[in-house]
Amino acid sequence: MQLVRELYDHFREKAHRVKVTTLCVGLSYTAVETNDGGMGIAYTYVSKNHCCSMNRDYRDFEGEGAIELLAQIKSPVPLHRSMGLALVNALNYYESCGLPDDSSDRIWMDDFGIGRETRVAMVGFFRPLMKAFKERGALVEILDDLQGVGERSSFYRKLDGWAEVLLLTSTSILNDSTEEVLGRLGPGVKVIMIGPSTPMVARAFSHLPVRVLAGTVPVDQGAVLKAVRQGPGLPLFIGSVVRSAWHWMGRGGMHTA
Repeated sequence: MQLVRELYDHFREKAHRVKVTTLCVGLSYTAVETNDGGMGIAYTYVSKNHCCSMNRDYRDFEGEGAIELLAQIKSPVPLHRSMGLALVNALNYYESCGLPDDSSDRIWMDDFGIGRETRVAMVGFFRPLMKAFKERGALVEILDDLQGVGERSSFYRKLDGWAEVLLLTSTSILNDSTEEVLGRLGPGVKVIMIGPSTPMVARAFSHLPVRVLAGTVPVDQGAVLKAVRQGPGLPLFIGSVVRSAWHWMGRGGMHTA
């Protein structure tokens, strides 16, 4: 997947200079801290049939150079990719801290023209957004394999010709489906990559028709680690221990749609 290669290449040089201080793989999210003060999170992606030990290829990355953990972003094992993506977000921590907040979701929805009968396709069921879509009168189709929502072939047909907007969960990076989904889009569909896992790195998405990146930045790092360890899910803490971060990339991503 080119996106994964772009993320690895973008952070390779920095990863040679930084060490991993903390790696916490929680039930809901994975967190990584680095010795330069960075912190990143990503969804903990495991298969439904895991048993006894989710991480059978255990390795202690704490105290090692970040380049060793960065390599996990290219692993075929989704759980290992979770660890690598959390590191990517830690390496990008200070850049993400400078990005604006849109916790109300109003700015991007207005920019995308979400209104009555706007046709929205959603990969990943973001329940908090459903109220806003309903209030605006949008029509929403959902595909979420992990939650058992939607039917893949029918959903893919709607991406070309029906959908006007696509919300794509960044969990798709972990199961290697980002470019598969985006490759099925019809012309002019407005795309937002969304979710706490989202790497806020515009350059890595330059080959894709992504218009907005919407991610999460840790604010209280100690509280984030506690939430990861105890497994309640970080969206419960938006606005307190983490905040949203948004990157507008232009009308058609980094190129004309």
